[in-house]
Formats: sequence, C-alpha cells, structure tokens
Amino acid sequence: MITGVHAILFAEDADAARAFFRDVLQWDAVDAGGGWLIFALPPAELGVHPVDAGGQRHELYLMCDDIQATVDELTRKGVTFTQPVEDVGFGLMTQLRVPGGGELGLYQPRHPAAAQARP
Repeated sequence: MITGVHAILFAEDADAARAFFRDVLQWDAVDAGGGWLIFALPPAELGVHPVDAGGQRHELYLMCDDIQATVDELTRKGVTFTQPVEDVGFGLMTQLRVPGGGELGLYQPRHPAAAQARP
C-alpha cells in the first residue's frame, strides 16, 4: 500500500537549496547520511490537469492560507519572488526562487484543500 510521496527537487547547488528549506522555511529534516537532508513536508495533495499532446510536465507548489502574509514574511527573510501574485480564478499564485534550486510556485487555493480534509 502507498504510505506517502517522496518528492525530489534537483538543484545546481544542493547545499544552498537545503539551507533554504532548513533555515528559511524551517522544515524539519532527517540526515540520511553525510548531510543529505530529507525534509518532512506539510500535508500535501495532488491535482491532475489535462495537457496538450507533447506538453507533459510536473510542477511543485507550496500552499498557504494567506498568500500576501506569506510573501511578506518570506520577503523579510530574504526570499526573492520572480512573479507578482496573480489571481488565476481558482486561487492566487506566485513564484519564488530557491537558492541553487530554480523556482517553486506558491499557491493560496480558493477551493477546498484535500490535504486539510483528512482527520
């Protein structure tokens, strides 16, 4: 039986990306050996969206309850946002830079969150 999801973020500078998740987002982690951190994620959910032929891709978004408060807090911690907050109908979205690890989406849903529906 499936017991969880293990997501992988590939980073040109893995140490900088790990420091971001550990120090800025303050996520708990275990050391799998030699400083190889595996982070505990907040509750998660999976959306499956249609795509045009040949356009298959996967994306990772961090979720929040109040996107402006989260942007403000992370900006104070030195996080760079690469897109303004945009209203996409089903929620509010932006993009943030992970040092050494590209970009991640930040998302405030307007729909019921499956991750919060669990007891």
